[in-house]
Amino acid sequence: MKLQTLESVIAARRDGTRVAVLTDLETGEQIFYEPGAEDSLSEELIQAAQTALRGDKSVSTEIQGRRWFVQQFNPPLRMIVVGAVHIAQALVPMASIAGYGVTVVDPRRAFASDVRFPDVTVSTAWPDEAMSELRPDSRTAVVTLTHDPKLDDPALEVALKSDAFYIGCLGSRKTHAARLERLAESGLADAGRERICGPVGLNIGASSPAEIAISIMGQITATLRQSDIKPPVS
Repeated sequence: MKLQTLESVIAARRDGTRVAVLTDLETGEQIFYEPGAEDSLSEELIQAAQTALRGDKSVSTEIQGRRWFVQQFNPPLRMIVVGAVHIAQALVPMASIAGYGVTVVDPRRAFASDVRFPDVTVSTAWPDEAMSELRPDSRTAVVTLTHDPKLDDPALEVALKSDAFYIGCLGSRKTHAARLERLAESGLADAGRERICGPVGLNIGASSPAEIAISIMGQITATLRQSDIKPPVS
């Protein structure tokens, strides 16, 4: 990799930015791709870069008779779970297996314990403080599970101002409608509130904590891997 390209990749990694490098396998020409700054690239090259980023996999492809190697450089996947409840106990190991670095946030120390969440980062800070410190980025999923507006709402207000690729909230349709009203009163615009997947998870008829966790993980995966498609909600 050329020095200038390498320096750009290092800077992107430091900033938590998703980027790709496209290399012409015949000439050695390299193109640095960053979402939102691709005005000079052809549609085919943009699509190849986006495919590699979305799939978390570097690929070789042919574009207009030329062979290109597309390297993806994605920041690590993270999940922030607000609420150390039974659903979280099922969701956290699923997320870990799927490659997410998970942090559980709950100021209630009786819930947020190492016994309930072994080998997981647990924060007992107030949710908005924890979220501000964790700084959700475009590779972060945020899930609120407490059913308590005093805990969920402060976390959401921070998450909705971030680049988090997924924000989901547990609760019935009635609960979610009330949540949206509160967020509107706090000054969050319609466009921001529409980012919330609520009720959280795919509509698969889930009832147990484990099944609900599966539906949440499925919806997060759909959002991550099909970023141009809004996943269905319950």
